[in-house]
Amino acid sequence: MSYLSKSPWVVHYDASSCNGCDIEILAALCPGFDAERFGVVNTGNPKHADIFLVTGSVNERNAPIVKQIYDQMVEPKVVVACGVCACSGGIFHDCYNILGGVDKVIPVDVYAPGCAIRPESIIDAVVEATKILEEKAEALALSGKGA
Repeated sequence: MSYLSKSPWVVHYDASSCNGCDIEILAALCPGFDAERFGVVNTGNPKHADIFLVTGSVNERNAPIVKQIYDQMVEPKVVVACGVCACSGGIFHDCYNILGGVDKVIPVDVYAPGCAIRPESIIDAVVEATKILEEKAEALALSGKGA
């Protein structure tokens, strides 16, 4: 993992999942798997977050909320779709109210499929997101907008 000047903070949103992936995200952030060894800190405020972890498929009711959380995050920001439902709609993709994966509403940088996604995969996705975050920060700095 490359060096960042600060620890990446993550915000997590459950977009109508079965909670299997949510439990695995919490397991990844707890001492058993210890994502904090990479500097990852969980926050509840999107204005403080660098990485947006989304679980579950997006439906008509939560699409505006996902978009609102994404819009509240400060640039640079990275989105990780955690679990097959967040990647593509999963087993719910044919339901009448499901729009599909998270990428139907906001741009996704890292896809981490699985049902339920394993904590190791979540940590790998966050490490990959950290690399993308650093690339976006450098690009933002070069564009003159500052990071």
